Amino acid sequence: MTLEHRKSAFINLGKFLSQFKSAGNDASADVKQNELFFNDFVQLIKLSQSHNGWYTSEQVYFAIDSWANALTEANLDKWLRTYDFDQVRPKTVALILAGNIPLVGFHDFLSVVISGHKALVKTSSNDQHLLPFLAKYLVAIEPDLAEAITFTKGQLTSFDAVIATGSNNTARYFEYYFRDKPAVIRKNRNSAAVLTGNESEAELKALGEDIFRYFGLGCRNVSKLFVPTGYNFDSFFNAMFRYKDVIEYEKYANNYDYNKAVFLMSNFKLLDNGFLTLKEDPSYASPISSVFYEYYDDLSSVASKLQADAEQIQCVVSNAIDNATPFGQTQKPELWDYADNVDTIEFLVNL
Repeated sequence: MTLEHRKSAFINLGKFLSQFKSAGNDASADVKQNELFFNDFVQLIKLSQSHNGWYTSEQVYFAIDSWANALTEANLDKWLRTYDFDQVRPKTVALILAGNIPLVGFHDFLSVVISGHKALVKTSSNDQHLLPFLAKYLVAIEPDLAEAITFTKGQLTSFDAVIATGSNNTARYFEYYFRDKPAVIRKNRNSAAVLTGNESEAELKALGEDIFRYFGLGCRNVSKLFVPTGYNFDSFFNAMFRYKDVIEYEKYANNYDYNKAVFLMSNFKLLDNGFLTLKEDPSYASPISSVFYEYYDDLSSVASKLQADAEQIQCVVSNAIDNATPFGQTQKPELWDYADNVDTIEFLVNL
């Protein structure tokens, strides 16, 4: 099976996904296999929150739309053209996926399959339905892919390499357990924003997307702010007001109430707007419904700190730091924006 055939299958998947929007699902006559998959996928989206309380329709549609936009011929060509796939000898790659946000493991799955290897997939218990459904669609489009995709709920056996995502604790287990295999082991990471006080209202509103999308559960969600000494948070909180409805989701509200109570009982000083708390803290990993902040005196010191802490950080949002992600774009990575800055395709090509 050629690379072009594999690319074609994913391009068709992108066209299939493009039919599903939070504003309404609109079947297109030129999308392949719609008669078999369209209605079932609509139903699966409706059921997603019953499978995982954090997977509201809004969040699932956002993830679907992101992948629909990514899986185009132009994007796939741009992503893959620098790699030499002729040297690939198919191997079985075990994938241990996270489930914190919808389809969070899709990029690893895509990378393995499109590079010509076989994917042995162990999904998270929190995200067991979306990826297997999309895999079935791919096989319907390109039947030869059936031999390249296997899902398992049991112990992983008979594989040549592994890509595993988990917490810092599980990563230590993965590193020991897979010590004799080529492996990419991903740990906890968080994202930060560096503010100067000169941000526009539009930029701060876009920052809210980086904070609240997926309820803050993703590694690309901003959980830490660096602000200049004496920073006035009024503009920040005014911009966040547009996201106030997040408190209407019970699971988020429960976390807000619990984490706020814990902070207050510990006599921590908080800034609070009724659905988000800000706490001065040097850590990067804040709990759900809270963002940590830290003051700085000059941007160069922040840049040095971010460089020193690079292994804890997924991305940095700013208009004042070199190579930073623009406001509002953290949850819209390109295919070539690799998690943890580890080039997955290069790893797979060289197996």
